[in-house]
Amino acid sequence: MNKIPDKKIYAYALKNALDHDGNAVIGSVINSLFTEGLKKKDIKLIIPKVQEIINEINKWDPEVQKEEYKQLESHTGQRKTREGLPDLPKAKTGKVITRMSPSPSGPLHIGHALVILPNFLYAQKYKGKFILRIEDTNPDNIYKPAYKMIKEEVNWLCKNKVKFIIQSERMELYYKYSEKLLNKNSAYVCNCSQEEFKKLILKSKSCPCRSIPKSEQLSKWKKMLDKTKAGYKPGQAVLRFKSNLKDKNPAMRDFPLARINTTSHPLQKKKYKVWPLMNLAVTVDDIELGMTHIIRGKDQKDNAKRQEMIYKVLNKQSGYPWTAFIGRLHLKEIQLSSSKILESIKKGKYKGWDDPKLPTLASLKKQNYKPETFYKFAEQRGISEVDKTLSQKDLNDVLFTFNKK
Repeated sequence: MNKIPDKKIYAYALKNALDHDGNAVIGSVINSLFTEGLKKKDIKLIIPKVQEIINEINKWDPEVQKEEYKQLESHTGQRKTREGLPDLPKAKTGKVITRMSPSPSGPLHIGHALVILPNFLYAQKYKGKFILRIEDTNPDNIYKPAYKMIKEEVNWLCKNKVKFIIQSERMELYYKYSEKLLNKNSAYVCNCSQEEFKKLILKSKSCPCRSIPKSEQLSKWKKMLDKTKAGYKPGQAVLRFKSNLKDKNPAMRDFPLARINTTSHPLQKKKYKVWPLMNLAVTVDDIELGMTHIIRGKDQKDNAKRQEMIYKVLNKQSGYPWTAFIGRLHLKEIQLSSSKILESIKKGKYKGWDDPKLPTLASLKKQNYKPETFYKFAEQRGISEVDKTLSQKDLNDVLFTFNKK
């Protein structure tokens, strides 16, 4: 193991503590030590020492932390600024297809941009294709103006080099794949109540619906789709994937694929009754669109595992995309949630989506930031699973510096 002096660990821990209101975070400190030559294989060996130092300095008064950091600041190295993103594994020129998939619950903000841009920039680097897929299969969580705003914002950010797809326009495709899974005995229609199902699944037991013959499962599927009085009502039936009931994570056991929702859809109105859930729709689209590389938020790790399960039962595992995950951007003053921002707009806290106090793309575009500003920010951020916390002022300073360049 490369020996990293205690002074350097203290320096990075103090720096991190000052960035987090006096409380250093071990993951962020470990990440900083890669600058000093720390290898992934040595992380477990160094954790006890780092944790010991963090426990010590987190007890110090903030003024003491500041003074100590001044003495040790010279021991922190500066990571070299990378020009562009590093090479993408398994990438072939002209063959790379990437995507980003926001829901139309509101327009986009800086957090979305930091996931969109690595996908877009890699597609450009390898002369491939970038797809912006609007995931609108939950009629209960759609802000209709977002369709137009998302297209305008992404076209501006990606200079019109993007293909748009709307999931609610692909419903028959999701139905086709649902029947494929039923015919493979890899899915079933469940009539259990949510409470009943949860009790069984926590005990790694199958529900009675799981063992019903395929022919009857297909009949039950048709009853889900049936819009007459003879069909199932919302809450009476759910399409589930047959997974490993012994999986150590209960959330992976027989997860849902589609449900009944009779809410009127902003685009499709009452045309459809059964709506695919994320893991079904995403898997189908990634297969059909030939996705090769996906960079997504680290909160999607479990979903990525579920989607890989579906690939396997469809015998598509050889084409499963190379996948990487990115940590979240947190702003101290503003919660990066479209629904929360919309609520604040309605209460009069902000004048609109383009209010200069908001980190929305509509606002940043109005403030005359160039798309290249965000390219540089995304390149600097890289593909790291470490969450980043900034104040609004810090974010503005970073963007101003890149925009000026």
